[in-house]
Amino acid sequence: MQGSQCTTYRINIKIAPLTDAQSDKAIDALAEQAIFSAQLLAGEMPQEIEQAFESAMVSLFPSQRHDLETDCSCPDYANPCKHVAASHYILGERFDEDPFLIFRLRGRTQEQVMQELRKRRAGADEAIEEETEESKAGSALEDCVANYWEFGAPLEGYSVAIRPPTIEMPLIKRLGAASFVPDPGIESLLRDAYETIGHKALQIAFQEQKADGKAA
Repeated sequence: MQGSQCTTYRINIKIAPLTDAQSDKAIDALAEQAIFSAQLLAGEMPQEIEQAFESAMVSLFPSQRHDLETDCSCPDYANPCKHVAASHYILGERFDEDPFLIFRLRGRTQEQVMQELRKRRAGADEAIEEETEESKAGSALEDCVANYWEFGAPLEGYSVAIRPPTIEMPLIKRLGAASFVPDPGIESLLRDAYETIGHKALQIAFQEQKADGKAA
């Protein structure tokens, strides 16, 4: 870091990594929230991610003095000095560009976090699938032919929320970059199509809602 003088100073910033136990607890908490898992697996950092860490009694960001150590080679006795403070601002800008940098600073790469999330979500999905299969067990099909096309329960109280997706192009992001598509990449090439289709779907949905309201 170079200050107002020509002298260049060396700055060290050390952040204590999470232990394996802390990391496992935090990832367990993230996997319990489907929206957090979906956003992380799509390469996006949830804004409320710290809440998941707090529920696991783990802090994503340094919370105690010994979690963060800084040092500067400048003659200023204060710590943090102005050079360290400037480094923090630069680090904050890097977090904006790459939110997953905080995971790396805490000892886990983005790939490691994603892999552990996939493992946990795969186990949860298998459990849900087994539970669904068990709940499907019922009357034989030949016993239900007479009323097969009838609703089993009224739909008047069924609530449907129509809104844009929380994550933009989640499936494309989850699949990752396609090696066979040249720059700027498949996500950039398909973004306009996704937006057009999404707007049209919302338009059709709201038109149907208005029509249903007039008919009622």
